[in-house]
Amino acid sequence: MRKILIVFGTRPEAIKLAPLVQKLKAESLKLKATICVTAQHREMLDQVLNLFEITPNYDLNIMTNNQDLFDVTIRSLQRLKKVLEKERPDLVIVQGDTTTSFVASLASYYMQIPVAHVEAGLRTYNKYNPFPEEKNRHLTGVLADYHFAPTEWAKNNLLKENIPEEKIWVTGNTVIDALLTVVRSQKSVARQKGLNKYFREKWNLTLPTDSGTNTNNSKLILVTGHRRESFGGGFKNICLALREIAQNNPNVTIVYPVHLNPNVQKPVYEILGPTQTNRKDQIKKNQKNLFLIDPLDYEPFVYLMSKSYLILTDSGGIQEEAPALGKPVLVMRDTTERPEGVEAGTVRLVGTNKDRIIEETQRLLENPKSYEEMSKAMNPYGDGKATQRIVDILLRELWA
Repeated sequence: MRKILIVFGTRPEAIKLAPLVQKLKAESLKLKATICVTAQHREMLDQVLNLFEITPNYDLNIMTNNQDLFDVTIRSLQRLKKVLEKERPDLVIVQGDTTTSFVASLASYYMQIPVAHVEAGLRTYNKYNPFPEEKNRHLTGVLADYHFAPTEWAKNNLLKENIPEEKIWVTGNTVIDALLTVVRSQKSVARQKGLNKYFREKWNLTLPTDSGTNTNNSKLILVTGHRRESFGGGFKNICLALREIAQNNPNVTIVYPVHLNPNVQKPVYEILGPTQTNRKDQIKKNQKNLFLIDPLDYEPFVYLMSKSYLILTDSGGIQEEAPALGKPVLVMRDTTERPEGVEAGTVRLVGTNKDRIIEETQRLLENPKSYEEMSKAMNPYGDGKATQRIVDILLRELWA
């Protein structure tokens, strides 16, 4: 019997590890899978735990108001030490590029416990963009013993860093596994009626059909934004661009679930208007077609993605998820650690330049050929079978 400890702390990690947690739990005759969450993100993490019915064995509950990277690092490292001393696992699994992933890898290294890194090998080679994720991922890779790369490009990055090829496996990305599981659960008419009712009653928002347009021929643009490197001028430019797009396209509906970070909320509400609880003031600002809503749980967010026409984002995960749904993505960042999407034509980098965001959005709204080229491009991030590949490799390697 081998003991595996799976450590994560944020919503993206939980989404991408949920399918792996479920499959490892199903292998109870061969291994014992234990779950530890740092709760680096509290509420957003809990949403995903509830959705996928995951109950952690350890909850370090490190999140505090106004926490910074020092707080997250110190508390995670101190509290993980006790878990590792008690469990003494044969392997620790981490995912992606969070501070939780790096610290869990570091703590495991200190105790000479092997580490498996899911979604390994992504790079921009700019240590401050994305910050701190670029270095979190790189340092996790330096400490890891098993590297599950989502693509050949990611594998080649690891090879260039002298990671032994026999310790790298190209598996696809587990986020596609999680996404397709949720999408399948939303196929029933009853579930769609429930989700449509949720958006209509809570946000006064009528969603389009699967084509991204509703009965009024209104196209839905979904927006997300939260990157640290865009705080300040970058977010101001994003908001000004959204306002102009809304004003110039009355038949377009823009929906922006606004991140809870004050550095995001301040410019968004100052430039774009109040929350949806006070729509009258927003309508007076001639922004009838721009909806600022609270952050969404993962399931309704997936549904909103599936109903969108195109997506503007600075998120890493959405760059992988949206192409699987046939949705073009404009990435409001200057760099991406996921260039496969750019190369495949499913995403396009537009940065935080106001004019560029507007220009590329209008092009997709007005040019059917350009839209079709992006929406029909092949998704390079996987086929929904990454989790099974990882489990098969672990079962083979741990008993080698």
